[in-house]
Amino acid sequence: MIIRIHERAADAGPVLANDVLGTPLPYEEKLAAGSIAAYWPGLDAFTAAGEPGSWTVLDWAEHLNDPLYEQPFAASPAGDRRAVVHLAVRLAPEDRALTGQEWSEVAHRIARAAGIAVPGDDQGCRWVALQVHPRRLDLIASLIKLDGTWHQQPPGVPRRLAAAARHLENDLGLLTPGSLATPPRSIAPLSDVAAPLAGARSVIELHAQLLAGHPQPPRREAGHRLEWLARRLLDIQNDLTTTADDLRRPPSAPPPVPGPPARPAAARTGSRHLV
Repeated sequence: MIIRIHERAADAGPVLANDVLGTPLPYEEKLAAGSIAAYWPGLDAFTAAGEPGSWTVLDWAEHLNDPLYEQPFAASPAGDRRAVVHLAVRLAPEDRALTGQEWSEVAHRIARAAGIAVPGDDQGCRWVALQVHPRRLDLIASLIKLDGTWHQQPPGVPRRLAAAARHLENDLGLLTPGSLATPPRSIAPLSDVAAPLAGARSVIELHAQLLAGHPQPPRREAGHRLEWLARRLLDIQNDLTTTADDLRRPPSAPPPVPGPPARPAAARTGSRHLV
């Protein structure tokens, strides 16, 4: 399980439409049935029971954006108004499919780990978790609380999310990175990526050579930049090939755990016979 933290945004609409749905779905369209995995508990105070399941994309965007409009002076300590947080949770290719209830559990635990959902805080952040793509969950939240204050997330959010992912993998019977005896199928295409990189590098090197002796200084400078870019691509190509080879290699057995040191034998105290 991998959790990606997207850059914060100032509008939930494009996040929902572009980053989450990834299709030109009109804002007036309703989300597919069962795509709402979880949402913040305070939402029940705003709507009738069961109503969020019939909301459109625009309804959800407006709900998440409302704090920005209702609290025009709410901002981060640095004066930042980008209050929309987006977390994407993906399963490994070899993981089993999760049920709707399990996705809901993932959403709530990830929200708590990110500091978005604080148990007992009835003035907390608005958030919703959508499961619209196979093997993926998207959690979108606003950092402006109901009381108009900016919610400060705890330090070390990436570390906290990584720990939450490992606990979820253990509790749900999913794969933990490094636990496979053989490399996953997704490792195989890594080496295939090196060939296109080599082709691109050849084209870049050719243009760098053509511009090296150009009479116009800006063109010569562009040639130097292309030359450096080609060198960086070569490093990436070599690193990619080496990493793919390392991942194909079966993990070595851990060294044996040394046992307790042997106790020295007791000195013999044989009896002395008199003759």
